[in-house]
Amino acid sequence: MLTMFHYSFMQNAIFVSVFISILCPCIGIFLVLRRYSMIGDALSHASLAGITIGLMLNQNPVLGAFLFTSVCGALIEFLRSYFQKYTDLILTIVLSLSVGTAITIISSGKLHASADSFMFGSILTVTRFDMIMVLILSAVSVLTLIFLYHQMIYIAYDEEAARIAGVKVRLINYVFSVLVASAIAVSIRIVGVLVLSSMIALPVATAMQLGKGFRFTLIFSIVFSVIDIMLGLFLSYYLNVAPGGFTALISVAVLVLVLLAKKLQTSVGAACSQ
Repeated sequence: MLTMFHYSFMQNAIFVSVFISILCPCIGIFLVLRRYSMIGDALSHASLAGITIGLMLNQNPVLGAFLFTSVCGALIEFLRSYFQKYTDLILTIVLSLSVGTAITIISSGKLHASADSFMFGSILTVTRFDMIMVLILSAVSVLTLIFLYHQMIYIAYDEEAARIAGVKVRLINYVFSVLVASAIAVSIRIVGVLVLSSMIALPVATAMQLGKGFRFTLIFSIVFSVIDIMLGLFLSYYLNVAPGGFTALISVAVLVLVLLAKKLQTSVGAACSQ
């Protein structure tokens, strides 16, 4: 098993995976609390358009994904004032724009490289430049989250009350959109576009089953995220399958195990109390 660590591409993949497993649940917990997990899914699919634009222009696709997803995140926030009661319409608009752009570019034959590895995830495609970008984007995102921590908690639980209290809700929402874009951009190399949203939402959903407060839920979300991504990375290497899909399966399996353990604990507690 230790032989995998001798390969530079595995070292790069593990480096990126560590940052993914920390950053995604930090972003995901706020999306889940605000019932915006589908926005994360829409933006993860939007990143495919950024990837194809980057490949077409001979630029780094991760940077392209970050820039285009940031624009789409800002667009979602902008459209919220026009479709306040119809969030699903906003997601449809953004998905139509991004998926339409991606399909048009891919079908044009102007791509200088294949986008398949970004759709399914591949540990072979992580480069040194990607590692530097991941480090920078992750560091900026985590520092921003720390700086806006209390305001974002306030907004997550009651946006209207936060606005009345003087919190700059609209500005912070735009900043948060960029943070989501950052989390997506750093994750696409390993996880892939198609199942990226599972890394944002499922560790948080698993941690919420423990019934702890916000801080403990965040900590356990990171713990479950590390377990999911590392197991997915190592096992996919030996099974010779795409890490993204297998990591998503492990995330679901861990969630099911926690739900079963919770159910068993409740049953045992009820039996003991009788």
